[in-house]
Formats: sequence, structure tokens, C-alpha cells
Amino acid sequence: MKIKISYTLLLLLSIFIPCLVSAQVTVVRVQDQTVYLDTSSLNQKVRPGDLFKLILSTEKLINPKTGKDLGDLYHYSEKGKITEVQPLYAVGLLPQGVTAQIGQDAVIEPQINPALLQKSPATITPEVLSSKNKLVYAPVDQMIVGISEGPILHEHAQNIVTLSDKGLVTVWTRANEKLRENVSYQLPPFRSSLAISAIPLSHPETADIFVTYFDTRQNRIFTDVLRYEEQQLKQVSSLPYYVKEHGCGTKKTLWAQKTFVTGSFPGNAHQLVYENNKFVVTKDSWGTQRNWLSSALWFPLEKEGEENFIYTASNGKITAVLSNGKTAESKDLFSASPNRVKYKQNIVKFYPALQVFGSTGNAVIAGVENKSKLGLLSSTFGQYQNGKIYFLSLEKGRLQIKDAVELDGVVYDTACTTNTLLTAEVLPNGSSSIVEIFN
Repeated sequence: MKIKISYTLLLLLSIFIPCLVSAQVTVVRVQDQTVYLDTSSLNQKVRPGDLFKLILSTEKLINPKTGKDLGDLYHYSEKGKITEVQPLYAVGLLPQGVTAQIGQDAVIEPQINPALLQKSPATITPEVLSSKNKLVYAPVDQMIVGISEGPILHEHAQNIVTLSDKGLVTVWTRANEKLRENVSYQLPPFRSSLAISAIPLSHPETADIFVTYFDTRQNRIFTDVLRYEEQQLKQVSSLPYYVKEHGCGTKKTLWAQKTFVTGSFPGNAHQLVYENNKFVVTKDSWGTQRNWLSSALWFPLEKEGEENFIYTASNGKITAVLSNGKTAESKDLFSASPNRVKYKQNIVKFYPALQVFGSTGNAVIAGVENKSKLGLLSSTFGQYQNGKIYFLSLEKGRLQIKDAVELDGVVYDTACTTNTLLTAEVLPNGSSSIVEIFN
């Protein structure tokens, strides 16, 4: 039986889907299993999730009867996956055991969502093609409640760093669809995990790690600063603040809060910098309206020069304060973070971090919803079933949901790289899978 595809469908596919032919590129940098590919001369778009393979060798294919040259026969490596795309290059991960060399040629194979071919021409729209791709790494035996990314092991590294509910700090290297543990650091048992950040501060090329915790013996919040030295993580400083990174990729900044003396509410956010061989807070600050840095930020949603305050309200809604004084709210979707600590006889809630991608007038807010299980809460981590990541934009004075990614586990924290939203889903058995959602 012949399968007929309408001319209209083919036309629409040709408009919205780049040419699905293999594209030859060159390896320009190699770091373990991570390779950098020059895509500057391609006339098609490369997307995260595309596959690629190295050209190991070629040989001429000749018809023995006619002597006709049929072209080159290529021998390829196992396939890797594109994880990051920049304007002139792409970053890919090779499987373990496959090695690349600078100057070696590779072939990128664009991927197509099979669901598109099952839809009628009327339903094929640019919005369908903008659905988020995600890369889920193999589970690790930790309950991850904090996550970040930075060049920790060396200046060109793209390490993921995590914080577990047991206070274990771990630095990982991506290895295809698995994570390889490089080094770890254990907080003392009387410290309750809150947040983790990784950002170059004391050194312009490599990142310090900032681990925020609640000290149950002193009933106070602190942040320890860790640095990778002599092939291990060493504590180099301790700060009396709640610390959280703000922004994505190389544009991240670091901010600090102190709690009010009389209660559990935090004060204004002050930028944290490194001056005269020590970490100090500056006078550069912004009001958080008693919200913790994990769930509050400023971003010019409406227009340049007039930043909007965005936060997760106590009723679970994501709220943006507009320039006219009014507020734009999401639907009631965003429940409190499972992470709670007892502070001065109060239970303090720490909401999952908000992230913003894009530019003024075209920004997307990424927020977390965790579905509760029977409405039960504990003094540290609430009882939740699974989480979702929602992507919202400001339209006509309201925050509208534009996309959503459903996860298999609960989300405690998010971070963002240049092109991805980074999170960890805590699975029912207590393990975690780190997930990258491509923007």
C-alpha cells in the first residue's frame, strides 16, 4: 500500500523544518568527551539534541566492472549528541571510548519530531516546533536539592555542581547521557542544605562554589565558600549570608541576604564581590520585599531601563510588578518548595528558583510546580509527587503559560546556562536525574 503525503504538508514541513540532510563540520576543540564543532559555514540550523558522528576514515568506492568512481565511502564513530548551540559553533558530547582530534571532520544529523508527520497541515505551526527538548542524565544515588554550573575543575570546564539533602556537594562532568563524578565535599551533619551557586568571583576563569545552609546548632544561616585546589574541594571562607546566583551562563552575578534579627524574613539583596583578597557585600542592592533570593529577581520584562520585580508569592502564584504599579500574576500553579527549615520558631519556606531567558519584551520566565501528595508537610521536606517546569511570558498585563515540561520527580532548585534550564528531578526512590531543558 502506498503512503501519500499531501503537497501542502510537504510545503509546510519545508518551511518550518530545516533541511534534514547531514552537515559536515570540523572539530576545533576537544576536552575529554566534549567537542566543539565549527558551524559557521552551515546554511541550516543546528539544535540541541541533534546527533553527530566523527568521520574516522574514507575510501573510494569504485564499480569493479565499469571502473566508475561512485564517490567516497565514509567510516564513522558512534554517535554523540549536541548539547549546546552558539552562533558560530556547537558543543557535543561523545560516548565513552570515542576520542576526537582537533581538525577532524564530523557530520551533524538534524533530528525531526516524528509527531509532526502525524499532524494535519492545519496543525503544523511554528509553536509546535518550539517545544522544549530535554536531556535526562542517568540517575545518581543522591537526593539533589540544589544545582548550578560553572568552570570548576579548570577554566574551560562546564561542570555541574549539586547539593544533596545530606549536605553532599558533588562536581560532575557530562559524559554523553551519564554524569561522571569528579570530586565531592561533605558538610557537617548539623547543617541543613539550602542552596548552591557556582560563579567565577575570586578568579576570572574558574568558579568558586557557594554552599548555603542552616546551622541547627547556632540557629543561623551561613554560606561556605569552596574552591577546587590540589584535586579536592577546600573551604576557603564562611559568610553570614544567604547567597544565590542571579542570571544565566557567563552573565551570572552573586547576591547575598541577611535575615532580620527579629524574625525569619530576609533583608535586601546586596551584590557579593571579591576585593582585597576577601568576599564582601557592596552597596549595590535591590529590595526583595521579604522574599528569599531563590524565588525573587529583577528583569526588564516591559522595557529597558524599567526593571520589573518578579517573585513567587506565598499563595503559590508567580507575580510580576509592572511599571504602572499593577501586578501580573500566573494561575495558581506554583506550590511552595519542599525545602523548609525551622528558624526562630517559624517554618521558613524556600521556593524553587525562578529563571528568566530572552530579552526585554520577549522574555520567558521558568517556574516550578510541585504537585503535593495529600497536602502533607514535614519540618524539612514536604511530601510531593512530581514536578513540572512552566515557561511563561508577559502578555497584555498577564503572565501566560507558553510551554510546559513534565518531569518524573520533584524539583527543588533550578539554574540556567546560556542555552538551557538546568534542574534535578528527585525520583520516588530517593535518587535524582539531572535534566537539561533546551531553550
